[in-house]
Amino acid sequence: MSTIKGNQIRNARDINATIQRIAYQIYENNETQQSLVLAGINGSGAHLAKEIAAELKSISNLDITLVDIIIDKKNPRNGVSTSLEISAYENKSIVVVDDVLNTGSTLIYAVNYFLQVPVIQIKTAVMVNRNHKNFPIKADFKGLSLSTSLREHINVILEGDARGIYLS
Repeated sequence: MSTIKGNQIRNARDINATIQRIAYQIYENNETQQSLVLAGINGSGAHLAKEIAAELKSISNLDITLVDIIIDKKNPRNGVSTSLEISAYENKSIVVVDDVLNTGSTLIYAVNYFLQVPVIQIKTAVMVNRNHKNFPIKADFKGLSLSTSLREHINVILEGDARGIYLS
């Protein structure tokens, strides 16, 4: 087991409550829809999307399609793809999910991918919004907003005994 460095700012119970709250907010925003696409950015974003999907299934009758977004987080201009063909998103309501919103580059390129086809709406959900955006994108559903220095690092752990949010 790896050692987590940094201060824990949210524990497993906090994360579970946040996921439940985000799921209710997403449901309230999509209550007139019959279906919803939850698109998780590879890694922790995809894991978070799965947890939100499970919560949504327990509180709503929405038909949830879970999709993985494949993107190079260090250089998102290298291209974006998903686990479904682009035509599958036509006339759908989409929520793009990631663990941390830092500069906004990953989220904006992910959102842009879905604009290739007509959609009902695109929203974003993140566990932590760091308030360092370089791009005009916001988190529609967020667990926590943190004003941090650029040198600080946020680590969101969603699995195992170390489940929590850490600041180092």
